[in-house]
Amino acid sequence: MMRRRTTLLTSCTALALTFAATACGGGPVSAGGGDKPLSGQTVDVAGVWSGSEQKNFQKVLDAFTEKTGAKTQFTSTGDNVSTVVGSKIEGGNAPDVVMVPQVGVLQQFAKKGWLKPLSKTTQQSVDAGYASVWKNYGSVDGTLYGLYFKAAHKSTVWYSPAALDQAGVKPPTTYDAMLKAGHTVSDSGLAAFSVAGQDGWTLTDWFENIYLSEAGPEKYDALAAHKIKWTDPTVVDALTTLGKLFKDKQLIAGGQKGALNTDFPGSVEKVFGPKAEAGMVYEGDFVAGVAKDQFGRKIGQDADFFPFPAVGGGKAPVVSGGDAAVVLKDGKNQKAGMALLEYLATPEASAVWAKAGGFLSPNKKLALTSYGDDVTRETAKSLVAAGDSVRFDMSDQAPAAFGGTKGAGEWKLLQDFLRDPSDPKGTAAKLENAAAKAYQD
Repeated sequence: MMRRRTTLLTSCTALALTFAATACGGGPVSAGGGDKPLSGQTVDVAGVWSGSEQKNFQKVLDAFTEKTGAKTQFTSTGDNVSTVVGSKIEGGNAPDVVMVPQVGVLQQFAKKGWLKPLSKTTQQSVDAGYASVWKNYGSVDGTLYGLYFKAAHKSTVWYSPAALDQAGVKPPTTYDAMLKAGHTVSDSGLAAFSVAGQDGWTLTDWFENIYLSEAGPEKYDALAAHKIKWTDPTVVDALTTLGKLFKDKQLIAGGQKGALNTDFPGSVEKVFGPKAEAGMVYEGDFVAGVAKDQFGRKIGQDADFFPFPAVGGGKAPVVSGGDAAVVLKDGKNQKAGMALLEYLATPEASAVWAKAGGFLSPNKKLALTSYGDDVTRETAKSLVAAGDSVRFDMSDQAPAAFGGTKGAGEWKLLQDFLRDPSDPKGTAAKLENAAAKAYQD
């Protein structure tokens, strides 16, 4: 959610913009026995997760409680984690730990002096278990502030095997073949794609996969750092390619209007829910968690994926994302917060969520047998095997004002482009104007 990139289902009713004791997770987790090292202490944790993601992360927090005796309290921030957490820090009510879904936000927090460097114990775990790319994304000016606990493999297109079988199509290996297969699916009675246009972050993911494949990794890195402008011809080309899908009402469930009224969980429901409206939905590996937990689909049987296909003669893209745990200097219990990160850095902690599903770890020390199905095991294996060649989600690397804010920046402009994809050059110019301001600030 994750941009927010991997937010699942609706947040708690209150959305809990205060870090009160009655936050989304319910009451504090009961502590273990008095002989535990952190008995009597409480760790306040904030993150974008809701729905099944929050439920599964709570299992990890419960395991931490069992191990240490520390109580935990989780609050869901919704997508605007930067705004919500920033206001709490400035208001003197900071959480101890934040699960940050964007590299840009982590850098912003570090430069404001809000973060504590991670302990030597955590650093040693990262050095031993992670490819260096994950350490780099968690560091600012050579200091490690963020531990990437949950990763996302964002180059996966999920489909209903029954829907593709009915249409007589096989998983495609090129973007043009995917659109052609989509028309065949549509001719068989279902829309080809369910698109979550109500959540702008999903549209950035579409763009990034197309751009990485079409323009290549060097251009991708340059655009991510704003070393080239969004008016670059490669951006216009990628928007034009994306527009082929957006403007084709036969391919999108409900057309453009329907897509703009569909959030991420709803897009998964349109493929794997009780009444199918589409055969395919593009998003990260976390689609599996929703299909399994919310709709009872068996991964690998009722729900499967194919890699995001190569575009325009380029290589198939591998885009990732992730949630980094950070410790805030203004938190009331930094010691217990740092202990939580030391725990999250272990394979033991990752195995708790891996067993529950809807989770990938970049920690290569986590046994693949920890995952509950073959499809997830293969996805995790490919992510870890990609090592330093993985490209991190581009919008997550941007300042939050451009790449991570609902109703603003790239999220809004790509929603506008979905509504009317007739002017890729004009959209590129608007993206550059928004990016220039955000990177300058």
